[in-house]
Amino acid sequence: MKRAVILLSGGLDSVTALAIAQEQGFECYTLSFDYGQRHKAELMSAQKLSKQAHAVEHKVIKIDLRAIGGSALTDNSLDVPEQPQAGIPITYVPARNTVFLSIALGWAEVLSAQAIFVGVNAVDYSGYPDCRPEFITAFERLANVATIAGVAGQKLTVQVPLMNMTKAEIIQQGTRLGVDYSQTVSCYQADDNGRACGRCDSCRFRQQGFEQAAIEDPTRYQ
Repeated sequence: MKRAVILLSGGLDSVTALAIAQEQGFECYTLSFDYGQRHKAELMSAQKLSKQAHAVEHKVIKIDLRAIGGSALTDNSLDVPEQPQAGIPITYVPARNTVFLSIALGWAEVLSAQAIFVGVNAVDYSGYPDCRPEFITAFERLANVATIAGVAGQKLTVQVPLMNMTKAEIIQQGTRLGVDYSQTVSCYQADDNGRACGRCDSCRFRQQGFEQAAIEDPTRYQ
């Protein structure tokens, strides 16, 4: 059976990517990161979602990105913005997706997996440079020159099924696949129980997505 490593943050997008991978017939191994983010509620959510989806295995890798800072998600001296920002917002975590994908690549090589799935999106997103198609294309090229499998001609793909979808389309797709969005945590500053603030960028995109999809928003708010 073909295998895939799924980057699972516990948020709306990543669990939809997991559901799509399963629909495509992949045996799924889920991977989350405790990287020093503001809250751990998303990690609890990822664990629940992985179990609900009957993933083969779920790993949580600990990396201290607070050591370099530079983001409101990893530096408590920086406030999470609650109004739309011009340019790349302070919630961008420097090199986060590069680091996460690199570790996912290592696990994929150990598992002899054929794919890595990541729920990045270039339509309804905050302008992060590591969510663009150019980044994914470049990383996939790197993956296939940096591994034994790649050198042997066993191509690994980085799958981004949500790349060109709106948030509403993502929600509609996930709903069709039976995703329980009430268990997801997308908020940048959720409380310890996973309840969302309803004001940050991520909350606004999520709220708009459910509204445009004409699907009831199951998010728990503070």
